[in-house]
Amino acid sequence: MKARIAALVMAALLALYLVFVAQYAIRLLFDENGFAKGLGIALAVLPLLGAWALTAELVFVTRGERLVRLLGEEGGLPVDDLPRLPSGRPDPVAADREFPKYKAEVEGAPDSWRAWLRLGLAYDASGDRGRARWATRKAIALERTSS
Repeated sequence: MKARIAALVMAALLALYLVFVAQYAIRLLFDENGFAKGLGIALAVLPLLGAWALTAELVFVTRGERLVRLLGEEGGLPVDDLPRLPSGRPDPVAADREFPKYKAEVEGAPDSWRAWLRLGLAYDASGDRGRARWATRKAIALERTSS
């Protein structure tokens, strides 16, 4: 719950920052100086990119959490009995030993969003966040096409 609150606070701060940047960009666009107008155009693009990235991230998190909740309700979440580091994260070495099981599951059922989500959770436990996001995105896409 703390992570969710922190993420929402950061999203709200980013949105506020984007509003200020957009306002400053508008001021620069109406300036008579050509250089200022150029900066205004450049600054006008930044809030658009930031808003797109923020929206994409919030949609990803919402859809991913929904799939984890669905899998949990079905009793399909992996058992979380991995040893923990002092930080509270799973020990990546122990998680790596569990990883082949989830990889084999995806290879056996490549169209199963459940298998892809478990693989994403295994990647996350191993500390490979990039691949965890990739596998979770694949799970989201498969679940959306199967519904």
